[in-house]
This record gives sequence, C-alpha cells and structure tokens, in this order.
Amino acid sequence: MNKISRRKFFKYSALASTSLLIPSFLNGLQANELINSPRLQKLMAGGKKLIIVQLSGGNDGLNTVIPFRNDIYYSLRPRLSISEDKIVKLNDEIGLNPQMGKLKEIFDKGNLSIINNVGYPNPDRSHFRSMDIWQSGSGSDNFLNTGWIGRYLDSECETCKNPYSAIEVDSLLTLAMKGQKKSGIAVEDPKRFYMNSSERFLLDIAKNNKHDHEDTNVSYLYKTLIETTSSADYVYENSRIYKSKLEYPNSQFGKNLKTIAEMIISNIDTTVYYVSMTGFDTHVNQLGRQDKLLKELSEGLYSLTEDLRQNQKLNEVMIMTFSEFGRRVKENGSGGTDHGTANNIFLIGGDLKSPGSYNSMPDLDDLENGDLKYEIDFRNIYATLLNKWLDADDKLVLGDQFSYLNFV
Repeated sequence: MNKISRRKFFKYSALASTSLLIPSFLNGLQANELINSPRLQKLMAGGKKLIIVQLSGGNDGLNTVIPFRNDIYYSLRPRLSISEDKIVKLNDEIGLNPQMGKLKEIFDKGNLSIINNVGYPNPDRSHFRSMDIWQSGSGSDNFLNTGWIGRYLDSECETCKNPYSAIEVDSLLTLAMKGQKKSGIAVEDPKRFYMNSSERFLLDIAKNNKHDHEDTNVSYLYKTLIETTSSADYVYENSRIYKSKLEYPNSQFGKNLKTIAEMIISNIDTTVYYVSMTGFDTHVNQLGRQDKLLKELSEGLYSLTEDLRQNQKLNEVMIMTFSEFGRRVKENGSGGTDHGTANNIFLIGGDLKSPGSYNSMPDLDDLENGDLKYEIDFRNIYATLLNKWLDADDKLVLGDQFSYLNFV
C-alpha cells in the first residue's frame, strides 16, 4: 500500500465509515461537481422536505393514542391502562398519553394527522427483521440491501454528486439511507463533522489523490475523503446561518431535532432528514419508561414544529414518525407489553389535507392471535410521500404500485 501508511489508512477509514457509506464512490464520481438534475434542483431550492423520526424498539401505540371509550382496552390492561381523567382528549373517543400535551397543541392547530392500524402482511416480531422491512420498504418475504430513501436518491438524483441530499443526524447511516448508487450522509454535529474532516492530513489526501488508485480499498477511501471534506465544509458553513433560540428537550434526541431545524431554516440543500429515538422496547415497567419517552418526543416535535412555523418553513416540511411494530394488546406479567404488529404513525406538517384522526382506531373485538390487524400497508404511506410530496416515481423506488392516501 503506497501514498498512505496502513496505520493511517485504518485511522481515516474509521472516519469515512461513520460519515459516508456511499457505493457511488467506486464509480469515480467527484464531490465538487454541481447538481445538474433539474428535478432535484427544483426540490432542493426551497422545495419540499421530509423528516423521518424512527422510534426504535416498538412503541406501544395503544398507550400513545388511547381508545378511552373501549372497555376491552381496560379489561386487557388492568395495570397498564390509563384512566380517562388523565388522558389528553382529542375527541369523544380517543386521546393522547398524558405526557403528550404539546402534541395536542400541534393537533389543535391542524398540523397533525394520526394514521392507525399501519403494518404489513405476515408481520415479523423480530426487532432487526421488522426494522429492515420498514427501512428497506420491502415485503416480509423480500430481503433487500438498499433502503427506500437510498433508492429514492438512486432514481431521482442520478447525476447528483452531493451526499448531503439526504442527512441522517447520527454517527452511523441506517439501511433506509443506503442506495445502490447513492446514499445519504451521517452528520450528528455539523461543527464536529467539519473539524474531524478538516485535519491537514485529510485535506492533503483529498487535494492530491483525486484519481483512481491501484488498490481498490485505497481508491474508495480517497474518494470518500473527497466527498467528506467537501460536504463537511458546506454543511458546517451553511448550518451556522440560523441558530434556534427555542427550548428543545435536553437530550440527544432534542439536540438532533434542533440541528435539523437549523439546517432547514438555513436553507441547506437537503431534501430528506432522518433521526432516531431509542428505548421503546417496554417489556418491563412500561408506564414510567414510556411516559418519559413520549414526553420527550412530544416536546421535541412541538419545538421543531414551532421553529419551522415561526420561520415560514412549516408548509415546506412533512414529518413522519414510525416504529418497527406495536405491542401486544394484552399486558404481560411484568408490567409491560410484548412485541406486537400494527401501530399508529404521526404525520406533521403545515399543509395536511386530512388533519386529525385519519382512520378508525383498532378493532379490539377483532384481533389476530392477540394482535392488532393491520389496515394500511406502510408502503401506501411511503408511496404517497414519494409521489405526492417529493414528486418522485414511487413505483420505481418501491418496486410495485401502492395506492395513495389522502393526507397530502
């Protein structure tokens, strides 16, 4: 291995692997070329933005959006059910968890749509497999190594050379953001990302090694570093334009939402943002644990929404929350719930066609082996977001035609 020592190669491979995982580098694409896709230029020039919020672990949807008029809910959850007097009521039938008062404010402003009974055929209760299904946008009988956002980039950004078209606010890139030719970029903190990639040695490599190397691994690293230094400079410089003065939850999730707000309001050329919140696998002592998480989620989404609203950006943004599955309807013997199937998702935006409760709550009289029956395939939601919001070819991205919903 020449031009770079083995020790330094592995040192900087660590930086590259946690910031950019983009197969397109192997095709020799250069970071400093301009985006010349007219369709994507239109989207990025103040166009529509999508924020995906992943609730990892399988959030209990029945204690999030609560059917407080349903006696079965209380009979199957004698310890976990939440009494009517504590619930944040949305109408005469359903309400939110008591910790989600801030989400109720979003609801009251007409900026929240709740879609119930979302899932897919032949559901899988494994965290890893079900998350792969949601992130890849596949059926339970298909195994894909690309994600639905990654394939969106493949199809809509064919000549786009900038990985910051999609940003995951994290240190690692999930499957959802990885395409066959294009992928997003993982940026947890723009300043730290910039400082790490601005080390003199990295800049020298990026400047002096722009051509293919005889060693494939070294060639990949060179091209990754070119993209890293270019993207880090752009993201850092532009993200400093706006600094939020609103109070976000004092947590990593809250900081990540604030980062997304600052990027959007600073007009960074990014179409999709992805962020995760962990801890929803509540097999034991669910009430206190989930309450804390839902409070953080609710307050974080409220601050994000208000930041966007106050800066005239809310109509340009759609926020979608999801979890890999819901929980069983009946509580377990440990004060918690076990892995289930269908769940609810939240859609938040300033231009919703169907704010409120989009469809009926789960039928607790008609369960399948103790689980909720799904009514809406999650790929119907993906297809709608791709086609109606991002102006993309949803059939090409998802590999099949799915009917659209009327939320946008």
